[in-house]
Amino acid sequence: MASITHTAPARGDEALTRRAAIGAGGGALLLWLTGCAQLSGGPAAAPGRSANWSGRMSLRIDSEPVQTFAALFELRGTAETGDLTLTTPIGSTLAQLHWAPGEALLKNGSDTRRYDSVDALIEAATGAAIPVGALFGWLDGRADPVPGWRADLGQLSNGRLQATRESPAPRADLRIVFERS
Repeated sequence: MASITHTAPARGDEALTRRAAIGAGGGALLLWLTGCAQLSGGPAAAPGRSANWSGRMSLRIDSEPVQTFAALFELRGTAETGDLTLTTPIGSTLAQLHWAPGEALLKNGSDTRRYDSVDALIEAATGAAIPVGALFGWLDGRADPVPGWRADLGQLSNGRLQATRESPAPRADLRIVFERS
């Protein structure tokens, strides 16, 4: 599994910020996968109740040029307060994201960036507004509707989730292979 692949040329601080945030945001939400994983079982978390997931994720944004991202992840918490850690297949930390009401922090090495919310961080990072609140619901098996998004929950029992944003453009495809702990 590759770490961050960003096909747009890096130019100045804006490109570096975007790449760093894609690393954290893709997870959000994320993000921010293919492969074999089994759901570890146990009941789904109640809405708003803390849960933990780990696995692999990928995000493809059909922008010009196309942007892709893939990483291993650990997601803990809720849509309101949580942590996301993204790593390479060999265990190197790509980025850490922590969010709570009113802020989201992206830590990439010694650099920390602040955003008003995890949704703002992900949208600034990827150009794709990934619905973090709905993502937690989708992982719990709830078909939480989000305008412009279509979530395929048919493979959740196999530890797989796919969600596609069809509008607004550009199209975004989020794939997650996970285990719940």
